Amino acid sequence: MSDLPPLPVTFRPSRTRAVLLTAGVAIFVVITTVAMLLEQLSPGERLSFVFTAALLAGVLFLLSRPKVVADESGVTVVNIAGRRRLDWAEIIQVNLRPGDPWVFLNLSDGTSLPALGIQPGIAKQRAIADARALRALAEARSTARSGEDQD
Repeated sequence: MSDLPPLPVTFRPSRTRAVLLTAGVAIFVVITTVAMLLEQLSPGERLSFVFTAALLAGVLFLLSRPKVVADESGVTVVNIAGRRRLDWAEIIQVNLRPGDPWVFLNLSDGTSLPALGIQPGIAKQRAIADARALRALAEARSTARSGEDQD
């Protein structure tokens, strides 16, 4: 199947990530600079400005974390605060319906796992292409596994 991406492959919302990382750095620099330029602030107040800037930047950096990594043995879904490793056989269906904020993976245990690494926010066509690629990989891997007796 030549239309499948070579493994390993990482799916992530690159434009959204660039915006979040740039905004995080800019917020930190601006707030820290303002804190240093305001002469009437005490050292403790300056420190609280810098701490607040670091906290805001940290939240934006955390929001830029999501990705989906597919390799020969399965998929690793990294969301904002967690990471989950799935074998290919655990993934029943890859869904990105109109209006969905990100891809959902229907799993063999009957649950659904959001995969924030593929989201149509800023780059809708890229997200659709990534969802199709992940779906094709999941289907190819499940077909390969059902046709072979692997340990």
